[in-house]
Amino acid sequence: MPGNAGKHRISRRTKIATGVLALAVAAGGIAVSTTFGTPGQASADPADPALYIDILKVPPNNFAPANSRGASTGTFTVDCGRNENQHFNPDNFVAQPGVRNGAQHLHDYVGNLSSNADSNNKSLEAAGTTCKNGDKSAYFWPVVRIDTEDEEKNPPAKPADGDRDQAAQDAASPAITCPDVASKLPDVPDSAMAEVNRNLDLLDTQIDEANKRLVSTRGQGGPNFVQNAILGPLKDKRVATTDRIAIAIGRTAAKPQGLGSLAPCVLKEQAGSGGSGVSNGGGAPGGAAQQITCPDVASKLPAVPASAKAEVDRNLQLLNTQIQEANQRLVSTQGQGGPNFVQNAILGPLKDKRVATIDRMAIAIGRTAARPQGLDALAPCTLGQGNNNNGNNGGATATPPLPGPDANNELPDNDGQIQRPAKVSITFRGSAAGKVVAMPKFLRALSGDAKPSINGTKNTRAAWTCTGFENRLTDKYPICPEGSKVERIHDFPSCWDGKNTDSANHRTHIVFPDKAGRCAAGFKAVPQLRTTLVYDIPHDIQVKKQYKVDSFPSEEHNPLSDHDDFANVMSQSIMNQVVNCINRNKTCNA
Repeated sequence: MPGNAGKHRISRRTKIATGVLALAVAAGGIAVSTTFGTPGQASADPADPALYIDILKVPPNNFAPANSRGASTGTFTVDCGRNENQHFNPDNFVAQPGVRNGAQHLHDYVGNLSSNADSNNKSLEAAGTTCKNGDKSAYFWPVVRIDTEDEEKNPPAKPADGDRDQAAQDAASPAITCPDVASKLPDVPDSAMAEVNRNLDLLDTQIDEANKRLVSTRGQGGPNFVQNAILGPLKDKRVATTDRIAIAIGRTAAKPQGLGSLAPCVLKEQAGSGGSGVSNGGGAPGGAAQQITCPDVASKLPAVPASAKAEVDRNLQLLNTQIQEANQRLVSTQGQGGPNFVQNAILGPLKDKRVATIDRMAIAIGRTAARPQGLDALAPCTLGQGNNNNGNNGGATATPPLPGPDANNELPDNDGQIQRPAKVSITFRGSAAGKVVAMPKFLRALSGDAKPSINGTKNTRAAWTCTGFENRLTDKYPICPEGSKVERIHDFPSCWDGKNTDSANHRTHIVFPDKAGRCAAGFKAVPQLRTTLVYDIPHDIQVKKQYKVDSFPSEEHNPLSDHDDFANVMSQSIMNQVVNCINRNKTCNA
């Protein structure tokens, strides 16, 4: 993406935070000036003027696949407000669990009131919600800002420490996890719907009560106490409840078989990512954390020519990201594979990525100076006890924490007046190829890619348009005709693998259907989430190209980096209502 020359206003507090971070990073031997900027000048500043387009110049390109016979055409829309409670933070517990301020840009939240970097299934389940129907799901996306180079004012940042502390406390305690029932049900007849939903709610209540008893009886009994006094009685209750569900359905349709196999539950340690199993928990057990450490690269570089500095800094930041992602995978895969799993599945691929990244830096320097030799020797990394080196391409010195928002809700390279959406529409849709099944509780899903300059465009999605022109989507910022509003449309993947609520890259467990709307073999169609955001951005601001989306600093507000995140925390009965409405081709609002 073309750079943006010239100085630009940045709030005094953001300048100070940026300067302090730059000093701290320099002390650690890591050069990241492009990523975090220099005092007095924002390195990303406004979005490049080339990234705006008149929507009338975008040809129609957004067409839904033709519905086949038996398609599910209903919709279920949830009213979760417009973030009137001003829940913002630069976290992402879906893509970067446990990394505080890891997004480096501000997210707008609706739904779950506690969403933060440390959120886990237990903390999400315990939180309140802005959704009128009680849906506790988390829906979040980067904020849009107007940046006129003046001192715009924002609602003050609200500290997330309380939510984070509660999430950390919840993560430290084990939880009872049970197989999802709603996603295994056949089509529920209307005559059985009320009874089925009552019993699905009862299943959730039983788990909640069992988890509370787990806390209140901690330390009691012998080694079999939990199994005999909590898990055993819970299984008996779930057998009776799933049997009532089967009987209710069987009165007017084929009685489902095998629901009793979903009754046994297990005790698991909590994990921020929710693990990969279809349950209300999962993840790796606690204990002493091991982390991956890597040789420092920045300190081994020769003088970097000015012409290569931006590219070198981007790749130094990428080295940090690679280590961070490898450490996250180390946690999420704990206990998997044999004795060589970490070497083969994590350290080996990390080395390959580092070789390619280091080589790009050497090539960049070599274009106008002597090309450095021998940097590949810095690619191999090792596994050791955690010592706060996560994200440090040096391994020897701890990386300073990423900065949070300042008092004006601004971050380094992400400033301007936050625009709360004028309208937020959260709608679940059907499948052009047939019926849908329930999503499992705690399913995670992503739309778009926040780092196209690093990851490429495989997962990016054109999401920008104007009201009245929804058949035209663009990966640039639209300039709308008078009377039309700026709009973002985020469609989520809707083909689930039938087993996992998450995956190592947060994508392979739920993917997009093909152009005809069909899911690949082994995948099941679930309700497809579409989030639609409409903004009252004045026409003259659009024409002057003074609005932008928050992004990772490396993306420089590229609209192609727009993305959206979702974690399903609906009760099983609400999800059953969603499925029923869609499969009966109704239009439902909750």
